[in-house]
Amino acid sequence: MKGLPRLPTGRDDSRPGRSTAVWAARARRLALLLPVLLALAHLGGWLPMPVLQRIDDFVYDLRLRIARADSLDPRIVIVDIDEKSLAEQGRWPWGRDRLARLVDELLAQQQVALVGFDVVFAEPDTSSGLARLQQLAAGELADQPAFLRRLQTLAPELDFDSRFARAIANRPVVLGYYFNLDPQGQSSGQLPTPVMGADTLQGRRQRFTAWRGYGASLPLLAQAAPQAGFFNPLIDDDGKVRAVPLLAEYQGQVYESLTLSMFRELQGRPAVEPVFAQGLTVSGGKAPLQALRLRPASGAPLELPVGDGAVALVPYRGLPGPQGGSFRYLSATDLIEGRLARGHLQGRIVLVGSSAPGLQDLRPTPVSEAFPGVEIHAHLLSAMLDGQLPVRPDYSVGYEAALVLLMGGGLALALPLLPALPGLLAVTGALVLPVLSNLALYQWAGLALPLAATLATVLAVLLLHLGGLWVFESRSRRALVGLFGSYVPPELVEEMVRDPGRYSMRADSRELTVMFCDMHGFTRLAESLPPEQLQALLQSVFDRLGTVVRAHRGTIDKFMGDCLMAFWGAPLPAADHAALAVRAALGIAEEVGRINADHQARGLPAVGFGIGLSTGRMCVGDMGSRLRRAYTVIGDAVNLGARLQSLTTVYGVDIVASDATRQQAGGTDWQALDTVRLSGRQDAVTLWRPLPPGAAAASTALAQELRGWEAFLVAWRRQDWATAAPLLQTLARQGSCPRLYALYERRLALRRHQPPDPAWDGIADLGVG
Repeated sequence: MKGLPRLPTGRDDSRPGRSTAVWAARARRLALLLPVLLALAHLGGWLPMPVLQRIDDFVYDLRLRIARADSLDPRIVIVDIDEKSLAEQGRWPWGRDRLARLVDELLAQQQVALVGFDVVFAEPDTSSGLARLQQLAAGELADQPAFLRRLQTLAPELDFDSRFARAIANRPVVLGYYFNLDPQGQSSGQLPTPVMGADTLQGRRQRFTAWRGYGASLPLLAQAAPQAGFFNPLIDDDGKVRAVPLLAEYQGQVYESLTLSMFRELQGRPAVEPVFAQGLTVSGGKAPLQALRLRPASGAPLELPVGDGAVALVPYRGLPGPQGGSFRYLSATDLIEGRLARGHLQGRIVLVGSSAPGLQDLRPTPVSEAFPGVEIHAHLLSAMLDGQLPVRPDYSVGYEAALVLLMGGGLALALPLLPALPGLLAVTGALVLPVLSNLALYQWAGLALPLAATLATVLAVLLLHLGGLWVFESRSRRALVGLFGSYVPPELVEEMVRDPGRYSMRADSRELTVMFCDMHGFTRLAESLPPEQLQALLQSVFDRLGTVVRAHRGTIDKFMGDCLMAFWGAPLPAADHAALAVRAALGIAEEVGRINADHQARGLPAVGFGIGLSTGRMCVGDMGSRLRRAYTVIGDAVNLGARLQSLTTVYGVDIVASDATRQQAGGTDWQALDTVRLSGRQDAVTLWRPLPPGAAAASTALAQELRGWEAFLVAWRRQDWATAAPLLQTLARQGSCPRLYALYERRLALRRHQPPDPAWDGIADLGVG
């Protein structure tokens, strides 16, 4: 990186161009401020950029993994309805008699401090009682009086819901329930008493998560254990659970989460008081809620820091499950069957839930893609007990806006004035200091602050600065090259000599075909050969390739380092310009084979080329200046040809042609490669690989490969992964384009486990500039 020279202010008429240079430097500085303005627009909500939110999520997840404790919290135990329990006790849901035995075992025998259920009991339990009744009727039906007396004796035992209600009544048990967004507001069961009323909010509106319906426990159970909390997590746009709302709104009332309800139960059920940010009230009476305050009967008040909407971030301690090491897991069946020694769990807090995949309570989180929902509540409760809840504060947007102005704005103003080394140090500081301060504030103050807009702004300012330097230096190089005259293709000179009155250098719009032929591995060659030998090699190779182009009536536009550009149809008109270009490309492929054979015999390195062919309307004529004439072509079709050439390495083929070229050329065998949407282009482009005429007819293996490839593309576009996979496997083993088939194997691996997408059109998005 080179710093731009300091430019004096004011105008110096004695030095021509000095004023222009000053204004150019000022324009570059203003351009460097553009990323700062865009970042502020994003933070202010005027120009949201989802990619920055995704980056912030990634940074948050990385920071969380760095800071996690990876240690056991012995206070909390998870009683797991796992595969072992389902195998011994039968499929879920179990009879409430077994759950009553589980509660009695935990509270009476194990003497735990609290039991929380991450399950809901919304339906009456009739299956187990009816089964017992049927067995009884079959055995004693002949003696009706005895049957009736026996039935009357067993009636309370057969009512398993009542038995479960008696087991949880007046005991430290917190039931779980869920809210839903059902359009019809479908609800079942009985909700607990709201934890907070409108008067508690002191007239300040809050943006709690709001719901339309719920699924709660039966009234019999809800009245026996009135302490209950919802277990809905907060799912981000990428599907991951990073936070849990501690409060939610339903029909104007505020309810508490399962975790908060358990925490309050441990503190003696103190009231919940909102703590608002001091001096911050926005329009409509809405004030930022920064914490929930609990006042236990004894001890100092407790505050749980929360973000907007009473959302609490989950500080995951480590990996999930029995092997994760964060919490002790016990199989529910072992407790139901009384296999633990009495008092083994004395004083522990128990969460009852499931890690069994079949019960579908595994959720993606920043630390694992399959995290038991019950353990999410355990991590949050552990942080509450430790008083170490991280929080995304209400001033986080203002904090990052200040960082953007300080780091991004300061860098934009300073970089054009700094030499290389101080500029590099300034960029490094603008990147490192926010990262280190962000980590420190999270680790020691529990503040989860955003970072993406700051980092993106600094990097964008740097790239714009480097781009400005490149433009500045390129302009100087172009001026130097102009001193050596202009280049006119020999074909154009010959045409002018034969009929000068017929020819004009004036720009004209025509349908032409353009070719870009680029040498692969040129950097490796340049590093391995002396300059003189490299120059001789390039001249020899391009002499032979240029001969092929001219043999097919092509006009060589220019040589750009290791790239040859040519076009067909001008200055000499040619109706078959596409066919000529295709034949020239195939001829170049053959010539490269002969060149490499010669190089091998002479001990020189082999060369490879990638060719892009594009047909369409182009502007052709003198695009040069008074000092340098340049007969060339420009236009969208020209840009497409260059981009197709760059795709040869992606698909592992020598030639990539556009669909327009294939349609006009004909006369050869073609293999469809892909249909892509390139950046900056609205319409999709179909890519083709031309084969020598008659190649498929002459080779049974090639013909079979092309048929298999066509069948695969049909299945691919239909999203028929089951048909596409074996076809692609066969092609990958036997086909002539291993990189092409490997590319589709990677795509198929990403798609085959996803449900069919009705909006999918089989078009790939490629950001090829």
